[in-house]
Amino acid sequence: MADGPRNQPPHVYSIAAHRGFADALVAGLVPRYAQDDVGLVRLTLLLPSTRAVRTVSEAFIRHFGAAGLGGMLMPRMAVVGDLDLDETLGSLLDPLGAADIPRSVDPTRRWLRLAELLREELGKDAPRGSALLRMARDVASAMDRLLVEDIGPEELLGENVLGLRPDLAVHWQDSLRTFARVQLRWLAELTAAGELDAAARRNRLFDFAAQRWKAQPPATPIVAAGVTSAAPALARLLRVVSELPQGAVILPDLDLAMADAVWAELGTAGAPEQAGDPPFTRGDAVTHPQYHLKLLLNRMGIARGEVRQWHRKGLTAASPDRTYAISSLFLPPEASKGWADLEADKRRLSGVRLMETAGPEEEAQAIALLVREAVEEPAKRVNVITPDRGLARRIVQHLRRWNITADDSAGRPLSDTPAGRLFLLLAEAASENVPPVPLMALLQHPLVHLGEERREWLANVRALELKLRGPRPAPGLAPLAPIAAKAKVEEWWHGVEVTLAPLVADRGDRPFADRLDALSAAAESLCGDAIWSREDGRALASLIEELRLHARDVGTVIDLRELHTVLQDAMELVAVRPPYGGHPRVAIYGLLESRMSRADLVICAGLNEGSWPAAPAPDPLLAAPVLRALGVPGADFRIGLSAHDLAGALGAPEVVLSRARRDTAGPAIPSRFLLRVQALLGTDLLPRHQLTHIKDLAAALDYAEPPKLYERPQPRPSAEQRRVQISVTALDRLRSDPYQFYAASILRLSELEPLDADPSAAWRGTAAHEILEQWHKSGRPMQEVAAEVLQQMNAHPLMRALWRPRLLEALKWAEQTIAAFDGRTPVLFEKSGRMEIKGITIKGKADRIDALEDGGLAIVDYKTGKSPSGPQVAKGFALQLGTIGLIAERGGFEGIEGEARKFEYWSLSRRPSGEEGFGYVASPVKDGGKRNKIDPLDFLPMAEDMLHDALDRWILGDEPFIARLNPDAVSYNTYDQLMRLDEWMGREE
Repeated sequence: MADGPRNQPPHVYSIAAHRGFADALVAGLVPRYAQDDVGLVRLTLLLPSTRAVRTVSEAFIRHFGAAGLGGMLMPRMAVVGDLDLDETLGSLLDPLGAADIPRSVDPTRRWLRLAELLREELGKDAPRGSALLRMARDVASAMDRLLVEDIGPEELLGENVLGLRPDLAVHWQDSLRTFARVQLRWLAELTAAGELDAAARRNRLFDFAAQRWKAQPPATPIVAAGVTSAAPALARLLRVVSELPQGAVILPDLDLAMADAVWAELGTAGAPEQAGDPPFTRGDAVTHPQYHLKLLLNRMGIARGEVRQWHRKGLTAASPDRTYAISSLFLPPEASKGWADLEADKRRLSGVRLMETAGPEEEAQAIALLVREAVEEPAKRVNVITPDRGLARRIVQHLRRWNITADDSAGRPLSDTPAGRLFLLLAEAASENVPPVPLMALLQHPLVHLGEERREWLANVRALELKLRGPRPAPGLAPLAPIAAKAKVEEWWHGVEVTLAPLVADRGDRPFADRLDALSAAAESLCGDAIWSREDGRALASLIEELRLHARDVGTVIDLRELHTVLQDAMELVAVRPPYGGHPRVAIYGLLESRMSRADLVICAGLNEGSWPAAPAPDPLLAAPVLRALGVPGADFRIGLSAHDLAGALGAPEVVLSRARRDTAGPAIPSRFLLRVQALLGTDLLPRHQLTHIKDLAAALDYAEPPKLYERPQPRPSAEQRRVQISVTALDRLRSDPYQFYAASILRLSELEPLDADPSAAWRGTAAHEILEQWHKSGRPMQEVAAEVLQQMNAHPLMRALWRPRLLEALKWAEQTIAAFDGRTPVLFEKSGRMEIKGITIKGKADRIDALEDGGLAIVDYKTGKSPSGPQVAKGFALQLGTIGLIAERGGFEGIEGEARKFEYWSLSRRPSGEEGFGYVASPVKDGGKRNKIDPLDFLPMAEDMLHDALDRWILGDEPFIARLNPDAVSYNTYDQLMRLDEWMGREE
């Protein structure tokens, strides 16, 4: 806070919310500072951000165009930096002699070096990889938070903080101790290197400018506009600027009409009444939109009564009554009681409408319609403001319906861009040792092999993908070579393998810079210059170059398993903004980007709690009592900034406040700000402010006549199409679900397994049958055969570890059961046979056929799951054993003769009835005193009758292949989508 008498009152002004800050600012600057010969070139404008520079430049262009001036030299605009932006005043002050201030350290180098300091301080308790780097980022953020408030490391050891330690939890004490040690070591390194943290250097620059301008006021005017940061050093600079003969400080949306009692209710705001009191108390209304402005004024040493209105003329604006209503809207708790006595005219928010939709998709469509409606009016400008980036992207896509290109100036994370995504896929493939899903996503990425050769490249990728589908193969590149050979793309795969091999060569700790080198080389090999050519590629190149340079200098090492997570965390913090070129009257902003912007219609979207305002994030290293003792505003301070953003947006001539009742995670709670608007309006005014017509338009836009109800599929192929071979397994489908037989055997549509699939029943069955066949033929130990077969099937080690023990237990049971046979000998294993009936070939594969002592045959079917029940067999939905028996009796299996007398399912699953172990035998026919429904003498005749029935009805007849003919039968859901099951099930006759 500045001291000493003043020679003249400070030049501090405010622009009310309803006036539009940038346009009102320009309208007042031109008559005050423009000169005939040089225009505004002698004026220096201090603005909070580069985005504000662009907004004010556009306001100048609009002003000159509306006034018919044709053009004028614009002022010099310098960025003083925002608390949330990494921008400084260096470009303005260095020429004045500030070059003597040490340079600032690169933030990336600081981040990586802090990670190394943490590793040394924490020793064996230090987290690894991405967790350590996240902790280092938290340390850097906490350091900046203290530096901005002019709080040095010595204050962490002061009495205010030391007195709190006994009352803090142990983990808070440990984190405070670690933070203090790391900060002291880091500052010692900076001093030795002659460098400063960026926040500390910014404070030095501010203090240097304040001293220089106070001692020798500049001959040219200097105006600070739109700066709301209450950093002490910046507040001192603004105080000096306000006292310059040609200086001025112009604040946005400072409420000059607020009653003094309400202003006092905001709290001390960094100006304690007595020396020694904490600068912030629990009673401070830090969530109020005026709180940070009060904090700034207190630190400048300026009373609110000294602030004047910034006059302007000739601008269309919302009613001044709106400013009063906005002031009432955000009253602190005690003052809010006055709402009950407010007259309707004082509560009315004319021009403000409220819209509530069901979900984010409906909200985005309704907002897009509002924008489309608004741009029909010539010269009308529309701003959509939302902190929800997902909602912003939805709105952008909906606007494309009318060829309206709206740039989301808040950008999107680098990790969501094509170039960033490709780099992350490379890192994921390396970290997880080439799993199928990231590998295929990488090889099919749109940036890979652009140009004429892409068609051939994709043909090879798709051939490999077809063979790669199913359970995940063993990790690494080597197990993929046999799969590529099966896909007949060996030569192509060799080139891919050469590209990816350096990424997975060393899975231990290696220099981070070397890993980035390998990733960059692989990316260039796959994409050429396309990886770096667009705006996202340039942002990626800048990030990778910074990381590579400083990681090599610091000596950062990364375990390969952490590479993907580390890069993703780094990319999430890089915003890629569009190259601008969208609709000139439509803009989509985040909260930071929207400050100082101006439009005729402002749509505030995503007004849900947790989004606007965002949930306050407590400092992970410094406890809230420690921050209060140090004089740092609490986490809720950001809520006040969000409220100020909304208050500024409410000043537009037309405003729409929008929310969805649900978000992507479930039901959403309305923003506290929106609830205040509804409470202020009251039950009498609220219905008048509801916006409903646009939701009806949105519904009508996609309206279509209800589709005709889809009837149960009953295809009738021709007689020639019906005459197909029938497998014994397909026969079951033909009787239970004819449509499945039609799709599989007549249309020949087979299901593709997904990539990296869990082992399906079919896959497990194939593995079990292969093991049993090899064991029967070779006579080697079962475990040895199982290990060899699973290795040949390229099964992932994790899958083998989880499934192999129970499989071996069941196979051991089968081995012991067969060894105990007396008078029964296995004679056939996994052999195919066939027979002709009525000119139709019936084919099947017998898992095992045993010769009985009396010359009969035992038909065995291995099951990796539960065996079919007696009722299923009796109804003809499980005819495999009976049909195999018919083929065997008719000589369909070479070298086998005899009468089929036994029919058994050998299940390798867990035994029924709670019995311990795996493996059991079940039979669909009567066996001794067991109560089964089918007599052995009737089993084969029954199977033959059902076979003839199926042939006569569907293969040789003309009966339609009805979907789900027998709903009670156990069936697969492979063709449910094709038969559109959900559209007719339950309505069938």
